[in-house]
Amino acid sequence: MQRIHIKNVTKELNNKEVKIAGFLQEIRSLSKLSFFIVRDITGTIQCTLKKANIDEDSYKIWSSIERESVIEVDGVVKAGTEAKSGIEIEVKNIHLVSRASVPLPLPVVDKVNATLDTRLNNRFLDVRKERISNIFKFRSAVIQHIREFLISEGFIEIETPKIVSQGAEGGATLFPIDYFGNKAYLAQSPQLYKQMAMASGLERVFEISHAFRAEPSDTIRHLTEFTSLDIEMSYIDSSEDIRNILERMILHVVNAITAKNMDLINFLGIELPKITIPFPRIPYIECKNMLSQKGINALDIGSEEEKILGQLVLEKYGVDFYFINDFPVEVKKTTFYAKRLEDNPDLTGYFDLEFRGMEITSGGQREHRYDVLVSQIKEAGLSPDSFEGYLKAFKYGMPAHGGFGFGVDRLIQQLLMEANIREVVLYPRDRFRLVP
Repeated sequence: MQRIHIKNVTKELNNKEVKIAGFLQEIRSLSKLSFFIVRDITGTIQCTLKKANIDEDSYKIWSSIERESVIEVDGVVKAGTEAKSGIEIEVKNIHLVSRASVPLPLPVVDKVNATLDTRLNNRFLDVRKERISNIFKFRSAVIQHIREFLISEGFIEIETPKIVSQGAEGGATLFPIDYFGNKAYLAQSPQLYKQMAMASGLERVFEISHAFRAEPSDTIRHLTEFTSLDIEMSYIDSSEDIRNILERMILHVVNAITAKNMDLINFLGIELPKITIPFPRIPYIECKNMLSQKGINALDIGSEEEKILGQLVLEKYGVDFYFINDFPVEVKKTTFYAKRLEDNPDLTGYFDLEFRGMEITSGGQREHRYDVLVSQIKEAGLSPDSFEGYLKAFKYGMPAHGGFGFGVDRLIQQLLMEANIREVVLYPRDRFRLVP
């Protein structure tokens, strides 16, 4: 008999024989009966084992099996019972697939607080908790809705190398690796490759993949290995074309989650942001002035400044999403590929998208003119020789183009309003965590 998921054991199957499998969540034994709660990815169900149906030695074994062991159950569906769900399975046969050791290093259903480190060290058990598994169902749904939007807009999904010969933003945050005796690095961004794809004529591309940054940042919003959504598109007029795509993508994701995944929203107890577009476009200098009025005068807008700015914008504009536009060259000096404004070359067309006081996106129009790009590479203190393969793509016809890098982990963190980004990453990596 083929196994079915627990959610499919319904009253319509009353008196029908079924097979389920999952983790043994709870067990309660009486003199003549044992009650099991079995859990799979779709839910839980009560199973009733009658002592009269099996020999005494077998009954003793099954009535004392360790919680979280994996079992298969063959039995008959019984509706209208005293089980909380109004349905249970009367056991005909049980098969032990895998016995759980005791004690468990992390409780699954018991309400015992555990530190984040303990949970991450035993992530396989942590994710058995319904709330944690639903976080990753939610994450999967968000990524699915991102992908469906971009494909509907004519974007082609690509994959770029994660072992590279140079970085997109210089070497300070690169992980060096030995590549058969040659120096190479883990990719901090697919930036250069997706720009090169614009010279291929693909016109609109996107990638959802891991990126790596050797930043010693021990914060609730930084990871060493993170998931990035990157897009690039050709034949644009300005960075405004990029912002339009981005805000419509956000709107689509929130609307699609609301329409298709309300079960997750309700279970997780979250309130999705109410979104109207366009998002406010706030020049960098205006953001600096807003902060200055609060006595904050740092050159850049860092994590702490972003939190304060997010609250100020919420008070002034009543929104959770907003763009910071027109960054000065000196602030975005590592982004040598950023196109500068024609009427003010001290500013770039680059922008950040902020969500509840956290940057989740950076992007804008790129410099597509070869000579200007070479000049900006030199100005950034880098050698054009190190970017030979990249620059070659600009010599033989390059459309005006632009795009963005989008922090998927940060979006999920902010949508769920989780305090720590590690909560929404299955196996997070930071400078102190390399296992599991």
